[in-house]
Amino acid sequence: MIDNKGLLIVISGPSAVGKGTICKELFKRNIENLELSISATTRNPRPNEINGVNYHFIDKESFGKMVEHGEFLEYAQVYDNYYGTPKKYVIDKINQGKDVILEIDIQGAKQVRQNYKDGIFIFIMPPSFKELKSRIMKRGTEAQKDIDKRMKCAYEEIEQAKYYNYIVINDDLHNAVEKIYCIIKAEKCRLSRYHIDLSEFKEEL
Repeated sequence: MIDNKGLLIVISGPSAVGKGTICKELFKRNIENLELSISATTRNPRPNEINGVNYHFIDKESFGKMVEHGEFLEYAQVYDNYYGTPKKYVIDKINQGKDVILEIDIQGAKQVRQNYKDGIFIFIMPPSFKELKSRIMKRGTEAQKDIDKRMKCAYEEIEQAKYYNYIVINDDLHNAVEKIYCIIKAEKCRLSRYHIDLSEFKEEL
């Protein structure tokens, strides 16, 4: 008998490594039962954003109470607002048999690892530091000092890759997406997901 619970797949890596693009391409495959986690935030909705679709929009008081009660898999403050992954939302989806993708930064992934031991943690690695720097520079939105700071942070973040289950090098988008798809399929076949009952086989002997 197979365990029909879904998986929590955490996709993380340094800034500009291509996490978001990989996730978008993964969902284009229309993989059965695969869903993207929806974060909670205290910021106001932007035009065309829908509560429960883009984010769970809540006030700061409610967010603070959720933090006190341990209701987030992870959370962080970004400028004047808070963002977090509601634990109940994710666990409910997993119990319904959904595989939940959580695209998140290194610090957030660390919190999730502490709060949900059964997660599948995939680290997206750049093909080289030179290529990562090139991707950051192509954005054209940051000064040289900010680029240097990002590169230093990237080095420190990549040191955390040893705490993940898998490493996927994003040297080619199609190949990176295919590897993550294969990881999900392989995780479905783990022995721990099966409860083997030999009684019926004994009756045949």
